[in-house]
This record gives sequence, C-alpha cells and structure tokens, in this order.
Amino acid sequence: MIHARTCTMVICSLLLVAYWNTFSSAQMTRINVGYSAISGDALPAWIAKDAGIFEKNGLDVQLVFFTGGTTAVMALVSADTPIAQLAGAAVINSVMAGSDAAIVVGGVTSLNYYLMGRPDIKTAEQLKGGSVAISRFGSSSDFIARYALQRVGLTPGKDVTIVQIGSTTARVDAALTGRVQATVVNPPASITAQKRGMTILADLPKLGLVYQHTSAATTRKYIREHPEIVRRYVKSQVEAVHRIYTDKEGSIRALARFIGRTVERDVLEKTWENLLNESVLPRKQYPSLEGIKTILATELKGKPGKPEDFVDSSFVRELDQSGYIDGLYKKR
Repeated sequence: MIHARTCTMVICSLLLVAYWNTFSSAQMTRINVGYSAISGDALPAWIAKDAGIFEKNGLDVQLVFFTGGTTAVMALVSADTPIAQLAGAAVINSVMAGSDAAIVVGGVTSLNYYLMGRPDIKTAEQLKGGSVAISRFGSSSDFIARYALQRVGLTPGKDVTIVQIGSTTARVDAALTGRVQATVVNPPASITAQKRGMTILADLPKLGLVYQHTSAATTRKYIREHPEIVRRYVKSQVEAVHRIYTDKEGSIRALARFIGRTVERDVLEKTWENLLNESVLPRKQYPSLEGIKTILATELKGKPGKPEDFVDSSFVRELDQSGYIDGLYKKR
C-alpha cells in the first residue's frame, strides 16, 4: 500500500513537472533582436542569451547580426527585429528622419575607443602631416577620430587627414602596413592591435567623453503594443550587466562564443575588463541624456531636438525605483 502510494506521488510529481515545463514553454515569447557590432559593447545581449537570462525572463531571443547600423535601424523600424542593440547616433538620425524609434536601455554610455598609432608613432604630435583611418565619413569612427585629435591638440583636416578605409580589420591593417599613421578602434580589436605593436595615443573614456553609444532601442509603437515584452527585455539587460560585473568566466565564455573561440583568452579577458567601469557600462542602465546632448551638439549641429525626444527611460526607472537594481548588487 505504501509502495502504491509512493508510486502515485512520483507520478503526480512527474505530471506536475511536465505541466510546468509545458506552461513555461507556452509563456515564452519569441523575438528577434538585432545587433551590428562584433565587439565587447554587444556583451550584454550576448551574455543574456548565453547564460539563459532572456529565457528566465520568458523571452526566446534570436540574435540577428547586421553588417551596419543603418540596416539594423531599418529592420527595427519595420519590426522585423523589434528590438536592437544600436549606436545612439543611428537611433537619433532615424528619429530625425521621421521614425518613432526610442532608446530604452543605455548600454555603453561612453565611446569605448582608442586612437592608436602604428608602431613607429609614439606621440600624438607625430601624427602631424599624416592620416587617420576611419570606416566612412559621418560614422561613429569619424566622430571619434575628430574628437580624439582635437583633444590631443591636432586639427582634423589641417594637421591630420581623415581617410575612409572601411572595417576595423582593414583600418588596423592599413596602419600596420604604413598606408595611414593611425586609426580608432575598440576592444577586442584595440587589444589585438596593441599586441601587434600599435601605440595608444588617446583613451576616449579617460578623456571624459560622455556619449550614448551601444544602446538597446525599439519603437514607440512597439512599446505601446507590447509593453510587457519591452519590460522583460530591459530587465534582462539589467541582469546581464550585473552578470558582467560579477561573473568573469561567464562573460568570457559569451565573448568567445560570439567573437570567436580562436581569439586568445587574454584578449577576451581585457575586453571584459574594459567594460567594468561605471562611465562605460553603468549598472543602472539609464539612457544617457548627456551622451545624447554630445551627439546633438557635435554630429547633428543645427538640427533641433531635446535628448528626451529620443528615449523612454520608464522601464529602467521602474526597476530602479522598486529597489530591484540595488538589490542585485547587494546579493552575495
């Protein structure tokens, strides 16, 4: 009799587990999320996927890579990928062109870039009369190069020529082969470039630049129609940032998965360490209004707009005011 009762309890337990698994599966929301950079800046989305954070929050996220921010914005606005990791400037330009895109999570709020010279260039002064490689005119790398040169006392276009080269790899190769004297890159490319002998001439975060860089964005229409999905995504990002700050091995594992397992471990470690700075990757993940002011003042001169026009901070604020974010970092 006891045996029969035990069997019945086991069967009921198994049925209950099966029920909850089915229920959990039924509650999962599938969503495509775009990203357009193979760099440490995309780690919040990567670790949320790799560590099961999205899944824990009821999201079956398919990460979709786009070769450029412009393409990613188009997919965002068309709702093919209703949420995307995008540079703030791309979102702002899209809104200026008439879209209803909005930044909901700050992500990386400084230009996590370096102005790097070829091995024989040891000081910024040696760039005079030379050239600096960027991806293309009007891009983030163009803004970064001009900003960095001005901060080290050089005038772009007068003291130094700005040259369009293309991808990060192409820019580094151009510097190493002598086609240009310097370029601007971020981790992990900057770490690899330094190992190949290139010199750091300017560290953008240390120069005090506040800039809304890789953010999570959606559209105001999607927020109205699917507020709970956006809420769960923002919560996932906040939890992912906490994981980055507290889980070195998990962070490196996610970087290796998405950047490439052939990348040396020390490069992955330095890429991770580079993010552990409140000015680069803030724990509370508010979109940076000051960073958007920088974009409006430097890249979109003469165009009207207030920083608040490009963001919806309500989801981060909700988590913050509830004490949830502070609670994450108090856990041992």
